[in-house]
Amino acid sequence: MKLTTFANMKRFGVSLEDELLESLDQYVISEGFANRSQAIRFLVEKNLAEHKWQCNHIVAGTIFIIYDQKRSDICAKISRIQIENQGLVLSSSQHYINEETCLHVATVMGEARQLTELADKMTAIKGIRHGKLLMSRAE
Repeated sequence: MKLTTFANMKRFGVSLEDELLESLDQYVISEGFANRSQAIRFLVEKNLAEHKWQCNHIVAGTIFIIYDQKRSDICAKISRIQIENQGLVLSSSQHYINEETCLHVATVMGEARQLTELADKMTAIKGIRHGKLLMSRAE
């Protein structure tokens, strides 16, 4: 493998199928990256960070969920999941952004693996517009 050094960066070649390369190019455009390299760096760092959280470290975090506030079933489902996971959920609040949109914020603490599973359950609720878990090591 030939590596070329630029400051603290290394250059290497990557081979991708046409379809995957087209998807990467669309991702670069849609996310506003300057080039493929920037997008690949971001994806690698994101993947490594997510892999790191599949452990038993105690972390604190926040789950952000955006949904249509007129859908009362979504609020009820979020509440049910939080009640089932009372040992992980420290607090939660709703913020009404406008007449249609609600931002739900849940503050959580526990093993990274548990929080990831909890966030996956909450953000998988049908009708959720966007959901994200942010974590930081608490030990």
